Amino acid sequence: SGTSGPPKLALHNLATLAAAIQNPQPQAWATFYDIRRFGGLQIFLRAILGGGSLEITGPGEALDSFLARLARAGTTHISGTPSHWRKLLMSPAAKAIAPSNIRLSGEIADDGVLGALAALYPKAEIVHAFASTEAGVAFAVDDGHAGFPEALLTRAANGVELGVVDGALRVRSKGTALRYLGDGAPALRDAEGFVDTGDMLERRHGRYVFLGRSGGIINVGGAKVHPEEVEAVLNGLPGVRASQVRQRKSPLTGALVAADVVLHEGVEPSGETRAGILAACRARLAPHKAPASLRFVAALEMTPGGKLVRHG
Repeated sequence: SGTSGPPKLALHNLATLAAAIQNPQPQAWATFYDIRRFGGLQIFLRAILGGGSLEITGPGEALDSFLARLARAGTTHISGTPSHWRKLLMSPAAKAIAPSNIRLSGEIADDGVLGALAALYPKAEIVHAFASTEAGVAFAVDDGHAGFPEALLTRAANGVELGVVDGALRVRSKGTALRYLGDGAPALRDAEGFVDTGDMLERRHGRYVFLGRSGGIINVGGAKVHPEEVEAVLNGLPGVRASQVRQRKSPLTGALVAADVVLHEGVEPSGETRAGILAACRARLAPHKAPASLRFVAALEMTPGGKLVRHG
């Protein structure tokens, strides 16, 4: 576990790993995940326990080649992070597949990526799940919107209990890891058996939306900015395919918000485009959250686990 800083090893058994897999069916699965990691292992178990099939990427295999192979195999269920799916959406080969079920997890699934997938694959059921190595699979949402309904706090399925304390999501379930490994390892659960996920939430109109990780905040003159919240706004703008927000040092405020943006094919990376994106951000975000600078890039760096690389 851990996308930044020293990784921690968490102990699971088959019962905890398979806790969220109810009534598995013989489905044709594929995943962009490495199946040696928690997210990929979940899909491996869904395929094997259901008596289905699983296609995985080969070492160094190009995305277009993998998608062509999925088309030949008749793959129906595909899983990956939102960053995996954004990369797929930029590929001309994306139209080669016709999945009936699309699953996103590992990062915040914002309305931008959910809407783009729904437009490209109108017949697919699109599910985004919340899971972590420590907490296990907590819930899945299939209503097409980012975040989750507040009702899940009182009626989460499969024996999962959810809570929000100081804005952070807490999870207790039979899928929770047993403990961390290693001498002097920290406690994985609190005295009540809950895992503090470190994922920050905000309640909006009867729904909880994810703001970002508690440890990834940008401090702009004492005001907090979650990079993922700004990215969700950027990713929902016309012409923007993907984005990454980072901090830029400032002698006045300590830090400012800076953004890297990948544009849709055919959109000109001009000064006019930059000005339009920045103006739209200022209209939708508090002044300290709006990017102070923006640069256009061809691609965003990803970790081996398929998440955006976040430095610092």
